[in-house]
Amino acid sequence: MIDLFEAAASVQSFCDAQGWRSCFIGGLAVQRWGEPRVTRDVDLSLLAGFGDNSAMVAKLLGAFYPRIADVQRLAREGRVVLLKTGNGIGIDVSLAGLPFEERMIDRASDFEFTPGSRFRTCSAEDLIVMKLFAARPIDYQDARGVVARQGSRLNWNIVESEIEPLAEIMERPALRAEVAKLRN
Repeated sequence: MIDLFEAAASVQSFCDAQGWRSCFIGGLAVQRWGEPRVTRDVDLSLLAGFGDNSAMVAKLLGAFYPRIADVQRLAREGRVVLLKTGNGIGIDVSLAGLPFEERMIDRASDFEFTPGSRFRTCSAEDLIVMKLFAARPIDYQDARGVVARQGSRLNWNIVESEIEPLAEIMERPALRAEVAKLRN
């Protein structure tokens, strides 16, 4: 876990030094809000907007190592930059541009995981939205863990208002039912 926190600290510091807005999603956010589980990489949402992000990706590649040969192509086509630290910890950077992603980064807050390990993570509500959207079995498990651990502290209005446009855009009306199932 120490290596993971070191990777998170290094990518957060790098992005902050660039003046880039970001927050951790995935495993670190699950550690904060849900039922802790083993995670092997760091997932970061980086507000990049749409258009040519090659300069931003090049800066990331100047600070970290690529995990695949054609990282620039994946960044252009899939809006994900797969990186790693010098000691091999994976860093998955999602190039955020949707209004939801910008609001998610706006709502992010700092959390001290251990003394000296303070990271900006997405909110519990935004984590639920992302987990339902990803829709893998582990994501549903994570979403249920967030609900179990956060209980009445969750703002379901945020979850519902954010899932609605995503369900429409992706033509996945079942997302609404998943929220209702989690809420009950």
